[in-house]
Amino acid sequence: MSYTCFDVSIENKIAHLVMKRPEKRNSMIAEFWRELPEIVGKIDADASARVIVISSTGPHFSGGIDLMMLAGEFADDGSSKTLMQRSAKFLDLVSQLQATFTALEQCRIPVIAAVQGGCIGAGVDMVTACDLRYATDDAYFTIEEINIGMTADVGTFPRLVKLMPEGVVRELAYTGRRLTALEAQGFGLVNKVFTDHDTMLGEVMKVAADIAAKAPNAIMGSKKIISHARDHTTADTLDYIGVWNMGMLHPEEIMEAMTARQQKRAANFEDLPEKK
Repeated sequence: MSYTCFDVSIENKIAHLVMKRPEKRNSMIAEFWRELPEIVGKIDADASARVIVISSTGPHFSGGIDLMMLAGEFADDGSSKTLMQRSAKFLDLVSQLQATFTALEQCRIPVIAAVQGGCIGAGVDMVTACDLRYATDDAYFTIEEINIGMTADVGTFPRLVKLMPEGVVRELAYTGRRLTALEAQGFGLVNKVFTDHDTMLGEVMKVAADIAAKAPNAIMGSKKIISHARDHTTADTLDYIGVWNMGMLHPEEIMEAMTARQQKRAANFEDLPEKK
């Protein structure tokens, strides 16, 4: 299927989503917000891949939400809607935008972001919803919303404060300054920094291949438990993992993993079941 904002390919159980509007700094137009959850949802539902990689084209990863789209939401359309009605409409829009990135967090398989150049505004919202983040050494991250008189509302704050020190998040939120890739790595936002885009993609695909070679059910469980641990107490998560493995642990996959390792061959694991 053809998309306005993405090229999509699946090879060796790795889905690669490439943002393809470099001339517009891969800004997030209306189509972007519809297409991303649709693509991720389809890949997750039909179990056609075991990991998703999101990368981009051109000098910048993403310039964030398209300002013309945003301006359209604030424009007076001449209707007789009350302030309350307009506010409720805007809240509904924000909820839809938030759901786009929550789809990355809630899908059963890991999502990896490969960032080059600017990752601005909603671009930060997006990558914080991913499982892993890699960057080129010219990459930078900006909570741009403060520079246009807004409070970031699509997902940056609830996720970023769990990835980086709170004081750093506050500084970025209040000043709108650029966080360099090396700073981001030092604070734990970025897993690793590479010299250029091609090198980064090559190394990211190696990580993706390593993930794709593992038991999909165990990877799914790991993703769910890590997210649960982030949002709950240790005691709650210990209970959750116990109940999870009680129902989801597959001894045959453990035996296959051990046998394949002993025989020095690739393991043959069953894919996740398709979602109906």
